[in-house]
Amino acid sequence: MSDVQSQIDNLVKSNDVVLFMKGSADQPMCGFSATVVRILDLVNVPFKDVNVMMDMGIREGIKEYSNWPTIPQLYVKGEFIGGCDIVREMYEAGELNDLLAQKGLI
Repeated sequence: MSDVQSQIDNLVKSNDVVLFMKGSADQPMCGFSATVVRILDLVNVPFKDVNVMMDMGIREGIKEYSNWPTIPQLYVKGEFIGGCDIVREMYEAGELNDLLAQKGLI
């Protein structure tokens, strides 16, 4: 495992909820990242934001780590959940709340 992959793995495994995104939770740099931040705020779950724009290794490495081509990417308790569309669909269906409750996060 490369240093970048190890760094990503550590972030995913050491935070209950982590969002790899463009920008930060306070200042998202794209609409998709902003949408996921709003959803996480709505479900009132604390999360670690990782600004992929600050590190090109992480920006490319997270795509390899998850085998998912786009950013943002949400992880809950080490499990890859998905990107903006999946998170939005899960939220609208109540599945995101169910998942977070099952994991003891809300």
